[in-house]
Amino acid sequence: MSQSDLLKINVNEHTEKKNGLTYLSWAWAWAEVLKADPKANFKVEMFDGSPLMMVGNSFMVWVTVTMFDKPVTCMLPVLDYRNKPIPTPNAFDVNTSIMRCLVKAIAMHGLGLYIYAGEDTPPDEDEVKSEVKAEVKTEPKRERQPRPTDVTEWDNSDASRELFADSMIEYTTICKSLTDLSSFWSSNHTQLDSLKRTHPALYERVLTKFSELKKSFQG
Repeated sequence: MSQSDLLKINVNEHTEKKNGLTYLSWAWAWAEVLKADPKANFKVEMFDGSPLMMVGNSFMVWVTVTMFDKPVTCMLPVLDYRNKPIPTPNAFDVNTSIMRCLVKAIAMHGLGLYIYAGEDTPPDEDEVKSEVKAEVKTEPKRERQPRPTDVTEWDNSDASRELFADSMIEYTTICKSLTDLSSFWSSNHTQLDSLKRTHPALYERVLTKFSELKKSFQG
């Protein structure tokens, strides 16, 4: 099984909706990952012995999923049932966010990615080939209407976007190489594209930090 195969899998029967958001079963998703790549693994990123990174009065969790020898790291805030950041999360809150972040990182490898793009079904074979081979983009056949999947990606509030930007900048401190930096940027391209449209000043701040670090690695 390849990345293009993962992109074509319909995951709808394994999702549930809560408060307007769509969640994919982490157990089912991980089973599909192991079918696709028995060597796959995931890692919860740690910060001074804790799985939490503090950003302002909120916390973020980070998970790296490696499939087909390619690591992808994603972030997710620790949220309550209203999808609001929790200032003092308990163990259950943290565990829930980690597993949701795991699913998000899996999606970046292809499985269920269409949900994050606001689609109801996976792309057809021609669309998958176009995405995987990074061919020249054409006008979409239908207008896409994005729907929320998690607050980090689709919540356009100033507080949420600033939290995301601060987290991106903070995490660069543990990037040890240009490969780490590039992978981190790529794995968050959906949020970054959205940030660029809604909060260009925040996007420029993140871009400047990444550009500076990129030059240091290249130098």
